[in-house]
Amino acid sequence: MAVTLSERAAQEIKSIIKQQGLPEDATRLRVGVKGGGCSGFSYVLDLTEEQVGENDDELESQGIKILIDNKSHLYLDGTEIDYKSNGPLGGGFVFKNPNATSTCGCGSSFAA
Repeated sequence: MAVTLSERAAQEIKSIIKQQGLPEDATRLRVGVKGGGCSGFSYVLDLTEEQVGENDDELESQGIKILIDNKSHLYLDGTEIDYKSNGPLGGGFVFKNPNATSTCGCGSSFAA
């Protein structure tokens, strides 16, 4: 599986879905990468109700449906998304990406 969620990350995503009043059965987590950030690529996380596009794969982890586009798949294969409730920059999602050759201090961008 290209991208997995830790139990903590899934719980946080489910909590956000409820807080925002989004439909649980139709909401997906879009995961991707885009150029930018201090290390070359930035991670993208978004809750969406969009359907699976022709360039998307749909995965499921911990009961959360995940959309990932084909290009991002190359950079995220094997990645686990975790959630840390406290840290130097506060709480947030943390990417454990085996494809990253380096990461920035905040953990939101990487080089591959």
